[in-house]
Amino acid sequence: MLFSINTGLLDACVLAVLSRGDEYGYRLTQEVKQVMAVSESTLYPVLRRLQKNGWLTTYDQPFQGRNRRYYRITSDGLTQHALHLSEWKEYRRRIEGIFGGETNV
Repeated sequence: MLFSINTGLLDACVLAVLSRGDEYGYRLTQEVKQVMAVSESTLYPVLRRLQKNGWLTTYDQPFQGRNRRYYRITSDGLTQHALHLSEWKEYRRRIEGIFGGETNV
């Protein structure tokens, strides 16, 4: 992809995925990788930072003799997700305006 991925966009994407329901780390990584080129080694520090901010919690669940770590968005995380969504809509509107030739974006 031609456009760079910054921390805010990555945070917003992770929160958006988790706003739809809990996910374990590998599955979450796969969902995010469908829309942007990120590796697991990039995503796990993001998850830790979001957890440190109080936007995610984790729990382990057994699966085929191993534990999977699941991530759940918190109420503060949902509030942050709503802020990201609002900011994204305004950002997208302005970018589309520039690409469309509007002068008053």
